[in-house]
Amino acid sequence: MVVEVDVVVVGAGQAGLATAYHLRRAGLSPGRDVLVLDADEGPGGAWRHMWEGLRLFSPAAYSSLPGWMMPPWDDATRGFPPRDHVVDYLTRYEQRYDLEVRRPHRVRSVVRDAGGERLLVRADGLDVAARVVVSATGTWTQPFWPAYPGARDFRGRQLHAAHYRRPQDFEGRRVLVVGGGNSGAQVLAEVSTVADATWFTTRPPRFLPDDVDGRALFAAATERIEALRQGREHPGVGGLGDVVMVESVRGARDRGVLVARPMFSRLTATGVVSPDGATHDADAIIWCTGFRPALGHLRGLVPREAGGRIRVDGPSGTRAVAEPRLHLVGYGDWTGVASATLIGVGRSARATAEEVVGRLQP
Repeated sequence: MVVEVDVVVVGAGQAGLATAYHLRRAGLSPGRDVLVLDADEGPGGAWRHMWEGLRLFSPAAYSSLPGWMMPPWDDATRGFPPRDHVVDYLTRYEQRYDLEVRRPHRVRSVVRDAGGERLLVRADGLDVAARVVVSATGTWTQPFWPAYPGARDFRGRQLHAAHYRRPQDFEGRRVLVVGGGNSGAQVLAEVSTVADATWFTTRPPRFLPDDVDGRALFAAATERIEALRQGREHPGVGGLGDVVMVESVRGARDRGVLVARPMFSRLTATGVVSPDGATHDADAIIWCTGFRPALGHLRGLVPREAGGRIRVDGPSGTRAVAEPRLHLVGYGDWTGVASATLIGVGRSARATAEEVVGRLQP
């Protein structure tokens, strides 16, 4: 049996919840007009899978979804909430607005139905025919591993930040942390408290002043993107990858371990080799090298471009060019400025909901 609804939202992380919220505000009924399908066993989106010591780099008030401010987190970390606080907030958010998320239903594919009038969403245990589909699956399930010579020769442990959980797993080991963004800096800061940790980055990290957090970074990144769109140069903060000096990172700096080495050129059985020939032995390598869009469920429906992206346009900037009944929310700047962040996704979600509701009207 195929269920028919107006809208299916695929994914109940921050992007899916923000979109469902705005669709509800526009008058669509959760569970009747809108179905939110999520692959996970419980709420929280990607946040429930992140490492235990992760900290946001903005206070709760600047890390909130539309409609309800995240409750404050007050401690010695200047109010930067931990992972579990975010999971609790997202759990209560979907309950607060009665978004009726259906889980676990992993969406395997989205195709055009036989008549071409609707999109058929095929999920584990459920098939839904929708007039519009909003894909909000994020990137966490698609970690990016860069290719380096000798990667298969290394006999130690290699893992991506997506699979890193706690520093104690590396106690007493020699660990290389790869990646110059906030994830790399925070993982390096943690692991270096229990292990001999060395940091490698493809370019020198950009450290923000101690009194600058994600609020200023978000504003500057937004301004920079708008300037580039208008053909203007924008000096200063380069983007959301600049390192915010949360407590653990400041501690690593004070201990003298927040020192990035130029990226190595190849791996060996026992470690890595730098371009100058210097060798670094290692028991483990943690790759904090980012993610790609998780869009496997759209394979065959719309073509993808370089980097796995799908071309979008429309008033919302999220409508797929090749299939106007499909929208993509929360995957990064190509689907809306800072749309992969808690505070940034609200604008894209609101614009998407407005465009979707306009399409549904007779």
